[in-house]
Amino acid sequence: MHLDWNAFTPWASLAGGLTIGAATALYVLGVGRIAGIAGILAGALRSVRRGQGAGNAVSWAFLIGLALAPWAWRLAAPLPAIRIDVGVAGLIGAGLLVGVGVRLGNGCTSGHGVCGLSRLSLRSLVNVLAFMAAGALTVFAMRHLATAA
Repeated sequence: MHLDWNAFTPWASLAGGLTIGAATALYVLGVGRIAGIAGILAGALRSVRRGQGAGNAVSWAFLIGLALAPWAWRLAAPLPAIRIDVGVAGLIGAGLLVGVGVRLGNGCTSGHGVCGLSRLSLRSLVNVLAFMAAGALTVFAMRHLATAA
């Protein structure tokens, strides 16, 4: 394994982690709900489906903030280069698998990994271990098994 020291950004990573931690703490203190993106998105879409218009304004504000964050970042620094090594079918398949995993795990990586672990949730620990194992197996398969075929 080789570590690209030029891409090693401990201070930016620390700042990002502190920002995520502060945002999730403020969300749970202000709204009384866990800041899991899948749950926030599902609640916002559920309000639209029920004909409640905007429904939960806090959820929509959260989602709009996520969408606008890259543009805000561009004011301070350039965005990293985007490189996608799969086609449209691979992206759609990956998205569907993530969606199925979120439903099976009753939450997403942000809900379980950031919020659930900080609350010492056993269910979140099991889910995070499953996420990490699936990611490690996928990387192994893609690097060692797919290239051998």
